[in-house]
Amino acid sequence: MGTSNSMPIPVIAGIAWAVILGGVGGFMTTIGPWYRKLKKPSWQPPDWLFGPAWTIILGLAAWAAIIAWYAAHTEMERTAVVTLFLVNGVFHFAWSPLFFTLRRPDWALVEVIFLWGSLVSMVLVLWQISHQASLLILPYLAWVSFAAFLNWTIVRLNQPFGKV
Repeated sequence: MGTSNSMPIPVIAGIAWAVILGGVGGFMTTIGPWYRKLKKPSWQPPDWLFGPAWTIILGLAAWAAIIAWYAAHTEMERTAVVTLFLVNGVFHFAWSPLFFTLRRPDWALVEVIFLWGSLVSMVLVLWQISHQASLLILPYLAWVSFAAFLNWTIVRLNQPFGKV
């Protein structure tokens, strides 16, 4: 695990997970002319809010991963923790390229169902390992639920997509 002066590997992994997800997600989110021209609901938060919101949410999720890792009593539970966060990471990564790079909010809307499902799975499975870890995922689930509704509204306001 390391010397007493070094950071334990699970802590490094949890922090790295959050930094990578936040960094890549931010990099894949280009607010350009195409996005600015989309019709959006009046209740959409300002663009500047998304960065700080994701930073807090992913920080709480990283904390949840660390707590769950140390609360896990068996190798099976540790494997579940790692699997949950890896699967969530894949779905988290997929949304921004679909929405912003491919300019397909409709595809992103389908994908966000899987991201949302990964979060529900995290809440339910982590509850069995650590109530605190499970509760720390709730802001992430709430934000993705809100973002999914926002995504749905943008699709509804701007259909059809994919026409040349």
